Amino acid sequence: MIILVRHGQTATNAKGLLVGRSDPALTELGQRQAIALRPLLENVTEVWVSPLQRTRSTAELAMPHASYSVRESFLEVDYGDLEGQPLSVVSEAQWQAFETDHTVAIGNGESLASVDARVHAELDVLFADRESLLHSSDRHLAIVSHVSPIKSAMAWALGVPGSVAWRTRLDNGSITTIGTRRRSPTLIHFNMVPPLG
Repeated sequence: MIILVRHGQTATNAKGLLVGRSDPALTELGQRQAIALRPLLENVTEVWVSPLQRTRSTAELAMPHASYSVRESFLEVDYGDLEGQPLSVVSEAQWQAFETDHTVAIGNGESLASVDARVHAELDVLFADRESLLHSSDRHLAIVSHVSPIKSAMAWALGVPGSVAWRTRLDNGSITTIGTRRRSPTLIHFNMVPPLG
């Protein structure tokens, strides 16, 4: 099984800013969110993280028993010139284009189709390898990542267009799990948030 973990809250998340490739630290709440994940991640035997410190910190707090490797493919979408800006700077027309055409990139950044391509390529490799942790019932791979890559993985598991992401919500400190059933990917949980201790 693959357990996809959205990192804990950062100050930029709390302010509702567009956060892609910038590298803010976890807030105190974000640290608590990561620690609250520990009971759900005890069977994790391998951990992947994006290169950003918010995912690395989340992994260290949530899975102190495991080391991690960095995977560029699970980076957040690149917002380009709009990085760190409030959502209000994106015009209605820009949002409309971004939400209805997966190939559109706002702020001279990256399209969600590009995110899908890199995430789906990684997942396709795991799915094709019958010995990978995706196919294991008792040993799990945790991937600590961001909203867009996790929603992309969810769409991959369901076999639906990436635009389904706009109809879902994914919280900080949440877990999404993907397994296999009858040789097909299966979405088991989405946006599961444990209570804070």
